[in-house]
Amino acid sequence: MADEPATTANGPSVAGQEKEKKQLILNAFVMNTPCHLAPGLWRHPKNKTDQYKKLSFWTDLAQLLDKGGFHAMFIADVLGPYDVYKGPANTVPVLSSGSQYPVSDPLYLVPSMAAATKNLIFGVTASLTYDKPYALARRLSTLDQLTEGRFAWNIVTSSLDSAARNHGLKEQIPHDQRYEIAHEYLEVLYKLWKGSFRDDAVVADRETGTYIASDAVRPIYHKGKYFEVPGPHICEPSPQRTPFLFQAGISQAGNGFGGKHGEAIFIGGQTPEVVRKTVENIRAMAHREGRNPDHIKILLGITIVVAATDDEAVAKRDEYVRYADAEGALALFGGWTGIDISSYGDDEDFNFNDSEKLRPLLRRWSPIVPGTDNLPWTKRRLIKYITVGGLQPKIVGGPTTVADELERWTDLSGVDGFNIAHIVNPGTFEDIIEHLLPELQRRGLFRANPEKEGATAREVFIGSSSLPPDHPGSKYRWRAGEKVPKYQLQEDYPAQVAL
Repeated sequence: MADEPATTANGPSVAGQEKEKKQLILNAFVMNTPCHLAPGLWRHPKNKTDQYKKLSFWTDLAQLLDKGGFHAMFIADVLGPYDVYKGPANTVPVLSSGSQYPVSDPLYLVPSMAAATKNLIFGVTASLTYDKPYALARRLSTLDQLTEGRFAWNIVTSSLDSAARNHGLKEQIPHDQRYEIAHEYLEVLYKLWKGSFRDDAVVADRETGTYIASDAVRPIYHKGKYFEVPGPHICEPSPQRTPFLFQAGISQAGNGFGGKHGEAIFIGGQTPEVVRKTVENIRAMAHREGRNPDHIKILLGITIVVAATDDEAVAKRDEYVRYADAEGALALFGGWTGIDISSYGDDEDFNFNDSEKLRPLLRRWSPIVPGTDNLPWTKRRLIKYITVGGLQPKIVGGPTTVADELERWTDLSGVDGFNIAHIVNPGTFEDIIEHLLPELQRRGLFRANPEKEGATAREVFIGSSSLPPDHPGSKYRWRAGEKVPKYQLQEDYPAQVAL
């Protein structure tokens, strides 16, 4: 398959023909923990997340999603507990609810799930703030090898102060500086993945006894503001060379980083109109970086409660709320916002408090949360909203209602698909496969089958076997026939040294 992304049915229509509907990308949004975005729901009868420590839980889930047609499993991660609520540094509120605590390393799940599936992509969150580029490059290359290219990396920089403290820092690195570091970090990774092994380096010739050509591996000689990495990469090239690159973040610095590096970007937002602004900003950032904005897939985080009818879905949602853990919900809110609201009464209107952080947050938030006009924001209302899917937009209804809403969101916001959070796992995904996907397929909004069995992540999402030419990482590629990679000829690099 060519490096340039292929034209798809979602592209411009041919004159005289009606433009086909955009087929949605649907990912299952999960986490290696008892409760991801539904605090307390680990004890619901249709929830098995208390079994998250067993590989069988994950391989069963992967097979369900693979057979159901989901594009990917997107696994979140954090490197510290949510300890702001009733804090500082208080983990007690998350203990009963299992609210993203405890949380195990998601990377170790991937090989087993890949071996149990044929087409499902595995997008895994891994922070670059506390890991050295050389070590992380090795782990991610290994996963790309073991999944045969069905692997994507969700790039994050880590925002929790609890993570910073437990990794030896007094406080978190300032937000914009984290992204400055991240830009150089990615440059190091591109050089290791793309520029230290020539495309034809691995010959594996049994007759001559040559595994790697002697002139086809080269140091990268990186020396920058934050990192000094001589190279070469310790792993041979994996199927994608560079794992497919997810990125999550809606800040200006995050959008800039995503516009430059991201191939699929995970965003949030409460209304299609608000989300459209984020989508347009990301695509504008990509254009300024010299990239084709359409080469980036943008996915919205969303929560879906679906059943055979609208009434059944509403009843299901109401049942979920009865299992909610209030302390866990407020702990999540504290971790996401950095605001401890433990001192406020359950029915105290936050709009009339004197918090310099809380009032501005709610003034921005209240007008864009559907159904909350002129209603007071209190702890009680916040708990009810968070416990069924966190701060993400929520769709509750039968197949027609939910499909209508997803189609409306897509048309108005310009997103390419959705990361769907679960309330119960695997129950939420079973409901979507049974009730929603057939309706989306009937409308031409979701694929009936994968286009190619065993396709790599990059092939699935953007129709390319490697980084497109307009991606900044592509300039580091060491092509067959080149004595030295072109990027080293264009910069001040020392002569090749013996390895």
